[in-house]
Amino acid sequence: MKYLSEYRAPELVEQYLAELHRTATRPWTIMEVCGGQTHSLVKNGILSLLPTNVRMVHGPGCPVCVTPLNLIDKAVYLAEKCGVILCSYGDMVRVPGSERSLLEAKANGGDVRILYSPLEAVQIAQQNPGREVVFFAVGFETTAPANALSVVHARRLGLTNYSILASHVLVPPAMEAVMDDPETNIQGFLAAGHVCTIMGVYDYVPLVQKYQVPIVVTGFEPVDLLQGILMTVRQLERGEARLENQYTRVVSDDGNPDARRVIEEVFDVTDREWRGIGNIPRSGWEVRPELAAFDANRKFNVNIAKVSECADCIAGQVLKGIKKPSECSQFGKRCTPLNPLGAPMVSSEGACAAYYHFAQAEAPVSV
Repeated sequence: MKYLSEYRAPELVEQYLAELHRTATRPWTIMEVCGGQTHSLVKNGILSLLPTNVRMVHGPGCPVCVTPLNLIDKAVYLAEKCGVILCSYGDMVRVPGSERSLLEAKANGGDVRILYSPLEAVQIAQQNPGREVVFFAVGFETTAPANALSVVHARRLGLTNYSILASHVLVPPAMEAVMDDPETNIQGFLAAGHVCTIMGVYDYVPLVQKYQVPIVVTGFEPVDLLQGILMTVRQLERGEARLENQYTRVVSDDGNPDARRVIEEVFDVTDREWRGIGNIPRSGWEVRPELAAFDANRKFNVNIAKVSECADCIAGQVLKGIKKPSECSQFGKRCTPLNPLGAPMVSSEGACAAYYHFAQAEAPVSV
């Protein structure tokens, strides 16, 4: 297949669905790790077409959703109190902190700018030598190369007024944390294709071996996801546990060596707090000590106390696949995209946002 339309082709969708209905003889629970996969499943009405004994649950693969409250509070503080130019991707600015979001900080006079690339932030630092510029570097392995490159580029330019506020998180440790949670009952995973494009697939082999669960790397179009679900169900029905790659048109076993090299040049692995989940050992990246001048955490040394989540928000249970967004008592009531109680309702990859915008519509598969 060469064209996007082929990955949304109704005849292929029907073929995979028919085979799924023939293949699934027992109840199976499969987690799609990435929020982009969740949005595609919900938006295209795929969940309602699956066999009733194949249950999809939604995972922690939304980096905006798992950015801890105190780090958002720190970004707000930098914008409001430290006079920095705070730059961010657009889906981060409306995520609520303990008191307000970056968008509200902007409304209060903070210099918050929405960018498409961290290299734009480096350019802003060049243009404003008298101002500190901080890029809120949020993301999984997918966005890490670009954020790392911004540090490399700023260092080559000799800039002393550019830094990143790093909140990078890693997918495999999160999957391990989900499997170790006694409340979860995940029997197979769809791994995120864009993450594997960068990092390759080898990090998932130990998870397959340790937990004896199938892991299938997939893309994000309807045909990708249905083929990935079918591949997972085939393994489950046969009692197998293997790593498979559905997304072979993009993902190679080794990933992108150049991207991985620049990540290793700038970042070290560290423990990371995940919003709604808690601390996960060795699940994130922080700027290496020798690049401390480009690390906003070290540069500004702002201590923001940890704050508890809203008691009525079940985002943590949604992110671990324990509950569906619609099972929250505040879903669509007190919690809406315009007034979110938690990040999954406002992020473009959040499961709650997907259900709010698309689940009720029962949208047909796009063609």
